[in-house]
Amino acid sequence: MGDQTDMMDDKIPLSVALIVHNEEENLPDCLRSVAFARQVVVVDSGSEDGTLRIAAAFGCEVFSESWRGFGAQKQSAIEKCREEWILVLDADERIPTETGQAIRGIVGSADAAAGYSFPRKNFFQGRWIRHAGWWPDRVVRLFRRGRGRLTEARVHEAVVVEGRIEALETPIEHWTESRLGVILNKIDRYSTLGAEEALAQGRQSSVVSAFARSALTFCQDYLLRGGFLDGPQGLTLAVTDATNKFFKYAKLAEMNRLATKGRGKGRR
Repeated sequence: MGDQTDMMDDKIPLSVALIVHNEEENLPDCLRSVAFARQVVVVDSGSEDGTLRIAAAFGCEVFSESWRGFGAQKQSAIEKCREEWILVLDADERIPTETGQAIRGIVGSADAAAGYSFPRKNFFQGRWIRHAGWWPDRVVRLFRRGRGRLTEARVHEAVVVEGRIEALETPIEHWTESRLGVILNKIDRYSTLGAEEALAQGRQSSVVSAFARSALTFCQDYLLRGGFLDGPQGLTLAVTDATNKFFKYAKLAEMNRLATKGRGKGRR
């Protein structure tokens, strides 16, 4: 009984907010890395693997909700957090020991800022990617409850904090998806979300401009920003980034065309 009490006392007033969908491979390492948090909120959007079982075994507070987009889903998780501090993570991210110690120091400090950013170490196919904008890839993830929220973007959402934000040097580790088949499925999904968002903003595109954007993206990532220094992994990432860019704007062109066609029919 004494050992259990000591373990509870060792936890800090921190809530971790996670959204998940079929994350049984990533979730255990993620949860182990934040074992010092007093509360872990997991919002699931219909997992069909062992995700829910794993979350329950780790003592997480699990909620099942329909998918509403990345920003809205993460905001829902934040609103379920009770502790003084909130840390937003993805299932494929980890908090290294030194970063955990830094978070402990912040939570216990009387003069802490409203929020904190971390450099993010992105790993792809086992390699730490240091170029093409992948490092330090700074992200705001830790904030006082009531001072931070998620943007409503359906993709590329971000944490917005009201008040002073300080930059930490201890990293978050991101073990990004390395299986090319899964990456292609993500490109299809994310490019559609990006096109829909651009359409809602009234933006226009064409297949020619989509190709030009794609080519420019590859040159920037691989040549100008040093992606070639990351070996085969750097080349693969430059190609996948360019492919995502092409399909985002090619899909936007298709949406523009269908919208114009629909307006034409409506005038008849």
